Amino acid sequence: MHGTGGRFPNRTTDLFLGNAGTAFRPLTAALAVLGGDYHLHGVPRMHERPIGDLVDALRIAGADVEYLGNEHYPPLHIGKRQDRGERVIPIKGNVSSQFLTALLMALPLTGQAFEIRMVGELISKPYIDITLKLMAQFGVQVANEDYRVFKIPADAHYHAPEHLHVEGDASSASYFLAAGLIAATPVRVTGIGANSIQGDVAFARELEKIGADVVWGENFVEVSRPKERAVLAFDLDANHIPDAAMTLAIVALATGQTCTLRNIGSWRVKETDRIAAMANELRKLGAKVVEEAEAIHITPPKMLTPDAVIDTYDDHRMAMCFSLVSLLGVPVVINDPKCTHKTFPTYFEVFSSLTGTAE
Repeated sequence: MHGTGGRFPNRTTDLFLGNAGTAFRPLTAALAVLGGDYHLHGVPRMHERPIGDLVDALRIAGADVEYLGNEHYPPLHIGKRQDRGERVIPIKGNVSSQFLTALLMALPLTGQAFEIRMVGELISKPYIDITLKLMAQFGVQVANEDYRVFKIPADAHYHAPEHLHVEGDASSASYFLAAGLIAATPVRVTGIGANSIQGDVAFARELEKIGADVVWGENFVEVSRPKERAVLAFDLDANHIPDAAMTLAIVALATGQTCTLRNIGSWRVKETDRIAAMANELRKLGAKVVEEAEAIHITPPKMLTPDAVIDTYDDHRMAMCFSLVSLLGVPVVINDPKCTHKTFPTYFEVFSSLTGTAE
């Protein structure tokens, strides 16, 4: 990859970004800070995912961002930024930490000092840690004052490191780590390890609490469970691992007791409303599920319903999560398995090579 020195040569572009929030939010911030004539849009679900908190912050920084549909939601038009001299930028972080990540990564492109102040709660702090560590590797040091204030120095500039190690995706690793617990067969995942910068490696620690044996290496995590050891029920605040926590919703089926995931309100504004979707599909398997605004309570049935047909809602994580049901002794049908192409195109091939259960 070759950079362009902090400027985009093409200043007029129409960008279709599908349902990719991790592309839409940072690109919105970078383009808004640099200015131009840009149209950002996506699939209908992307236009239902809020972006207003980020746009409000960018406007304070002088950005020209216009809503082309519903207020506070994509699609967007981005024009030329007018620097009004405002250097203190408030932003909310209770809907998505990607809003803060986008702002942190974009503001150094101005070469000016900024202070970002959080308004209310900041969710998913481990993802902010990833952002700050990677920015530091590219030469921009941001002062983090207890996740309340972030200070970007003047004349901060990105510099490409000679070498950059890209870890494996800890969120995607969660399915295989869970397989080691559910199937009581050791599974080793390489590409992440004890010193990973990704918060989702904490998923393995949660597995350890409910019955898994976990071995940590520098570049691997291995999960297993003695067959005579039961999988324990859990009541977990999952704010720190919102994506990987979806996998725990399937692990709950192996416990035989009611399990609870709390502080997962961000699921509501993901690729689909993941709380509602997870509840709908778990019920097809015979589970009793109680939804709350920011929590889900799952009571597994005595016997899972075989051959349940699982809808995936164009959500890659729904498909990967429910593949694990096959390890619980019943076949399951996953509709639209190709939705995994968003992040893990070969998921079902890899899963089948491990388990021999996918067709």
